[in-house]
Amino acid sequence: MLGFLEARQVGLDDPGRLRRAEATRRNHPDVHKYSVETVQWYPHDTGMFTSSSFDKTLKIWDTNTLQPADVFHFEGTVYSHHMSPVATKHCLIAVGTKGPKVQLCDLKSGSCSHILQGHRQEILAVSWSPRYEYILATASADSKVKLWDIRRASGCLITLDQHNGEKSKASSEAANTAHNGRVNGLCFTRDGLHLLTIGTDDRMRLWNSSNGENTLVNYGKVCNESRKGLKFTISHGCSPEFVFVPYGSAIAVYTVYSGELITMLRGHYNTVDCCVFQPNFQELYSGSRDCNILAWVPALREPLPDEDDEAETQKNPAFEDAWSSSDEEG
Repeated sequence: MLGFLEARQVGLDDPGRLRRAEATRRNHPDVHKYSVETVQWYPHDTGMFTSSSFDKTLKIWDTNTLQPADVFHFEGTVYSHHMSPVATKHCLIAVGTKGPKVQLCDLKSGSCSHILQGHRQEILAVSWSPRYEYILATASADSKVKLWDIRRASGCLITLDQHNGEKSKASSEAANTAHNGRVNGLCFTRDGLHLLTIGTDDRMRLWNSSNGENTLVNYGKVCNESRKGLKFTISHGCSPEFVFVPYGSAIAVYTVYSGELITMLRGHYNTVDCCVFQPNFQELYSGSRDCNILAWVPALREPLPDEDDEAETQKNPAFEDAWSSSDEEG
């Protein structure tokens, strides 16, 4: 079982990191003008990465030169974008904006090649399936979550229904809605068989991605006051699997399939906006409005020679709340 005990601040005072951070500095000529909402590496190599912003642009960056190789412009604020981690037959970037249409930008042609219509309000989150390269999930302020097959003329495969079709138990307004509020977060499990969504109704839901069924896992109240997209993440290589959700200035850690709240990771001093799990090192990275990035590192604990079996059955200390700065670790 994986536990996160200590957080280390990721700073830019290391000279070796300054060049890599150059593109983020405000005086850089190609910097975004407003809040950057999403950043993603090109899935197949690190020679390119993408960023999107409230300045209504999506930028494709050359890692070596730190210059934009291409820029896509949109009519409205860009809330989220995503490239498929498994696609081999297309190079499409799904983009969610203030408009109700999902836009697919083609890296090969440099233009918006597809538009997916069906939502009624802004698109707050988008995510490609890690299992099927043509399947896309989108979340909107209209309380709906849709699954799309971009090869189909009609596009939409399923509109998720929190009531699983039991219309007698749902009002007409709540029918075919995933949440009773804005849906601003999406995350597939690593095998692509399930989809997690989060909404401003303070609920998180787990869905079967093949048939759209609400699995009815109860995570309790998941506080979500964000008016934009909320970036949360799922572990990989852990048993059980965990979901890490920004929760005010902390990060709530739940088990994905049972809904148990394991712990709250505390270390930030302001609202946490995003977190990303790095499976190679089993580390979690979180970004906050306190202008800090924290790396949550697994706490490895060697058993003491005089510990008996009874001590081993006690609560894993890796889940106890603690935080130490890099200065204290030195």
